[in-house]
Amino acid sequence: MAKLSTKEIIDSIKEMTILEVNELVDAMKEEFGVDPSAVAVAAPVAGAAVAEEGPSSVDIVLTAAGANKIAVIKLVRDITGLGLKEAKDIADNGGVVKEKVSTDEANELKAKFEEAGASVELK
Repeated sequence: MAKLSTKEIIDSIKEMTILEVNELVDAMKEEFGVDPSAVAVAAPVAGAAVAEEGPSSVDIVLTAAGANKIAVIKLVRDITGLGLKEAKDIADNGGVVKEKVSTDEANELKAKFEEAGASVELK
């Protein structure tokens, strides 16, 4: 019998129905005495520890432009690529500047906004 590669095995599993995959798991339990679903459960538990540290991505929300509104408008335009009118609307009314940004990038952008005199929240 020829040895199947991992890719070939995964490709064949992709073609199975849920019932067939369930039968395969049961057969693996009998043959090897190992529950493959127990291994799959252990992975999310490790990921839960990371989730407790804080969100991996946040939204940058402008709450107030401050006294130097022109600098804030320029910064909004640079970050978002919006036009002058749209960037001015965000500076005037507040709102989401950028969504789903890594926390590191969000902190850098927050520092830039605060340097320009604006108030920003990370949500």
